[in-house]
Amino acid sequence: MRLVDSHCHLDDARFQDDLDEVIGRAIEAGVETMMTIGTGDGPPDLEVAIRLADRHDCLYASVGVHPHDAAKADEGTVRRLENLLRHPKVLALGEIGLDYHYDNSPRETQRLRFIEQLELASSVRTPIIIHTREAWPDTFSLLEQHWNPAAGGIMHCFSGGPAEVERSLAMGFHISFSGIVTYAKALEVQEAAKLVPSGRLLMETDAPYLAPIPHRGKRNEPAFVLETARKLALLRGQSLEQIVEFTADNWRALCKPGLHRAKPNR
Repeated sequence: MRLVDSHCHLDDARFQDDLDEVIGRAIEAGVETMMTIGTGDGPPDLEVAIRLADRHDCLYASVGVHPHDAAKADEGTVRRLENLLRHPKVLALGEIGLDYHYDNSPRETQRLRFIEQLELASSVRTPIIIHTREAWPDTFSLLEQHWNPAAGGIMHCFSGGPAEVERSLAMGFHISFSGIVTYAKALEVQEAAKLVPSGRLLMETDAPYLAPIPHRGKRNEPAFVLETARKLALLRGQSLEQIVEFTADNWRALCKPGLHRAKPNR
């Protein structure tokens, strides 16, 4: 298999003691490539994912300011992000967006930092990775005003239903499903998963969060993306092999056009 975990947080402290083993288990499970997300604990450190990607051939990175950390950013943050986007292993800007559930940063500050990063991604034609929680209307509104769809984008850890997936698709987004799609009560997410064209489908773990069935309640890790693939195959009436191929090809076409299949070395 050549699975891609399009979104994981391998800088998390829960991987501090056994990251090499976690990556090894992923490779053994057929996970060829992992995108580790570079938001970390927020500014001033914007390079957490780059440091990991530089050490492991099978890892790629993003950079960005998570909405939780919007209040930590300043006027120089976007300039630093623009420089980091030139790193050869940095393939996307994210995760960025709005989170009105926790409100760890004031909403107006979240919106300001989101706009700044949308405009940066649009100007340099870099794909964005969107985090949205209890903020769909504002997320869509700001995207419509400040983002160039030609840059490409991912709705990460999709948690909406058919209405949100249809609007996201109409805006040009790829849709990434996490372990949530395996949960018995996630009926709207499961319905949404059936509607995504094969050419727009992605998978992720969001590790160490949201472990899929049958690992729910445990620390999530990239090897478990295989369970999400199995659930998507069942929901969509496609084979596991098709899901793996679609999602791997889609990620490469969006984030690394022309990328040859990388050897899964550590």
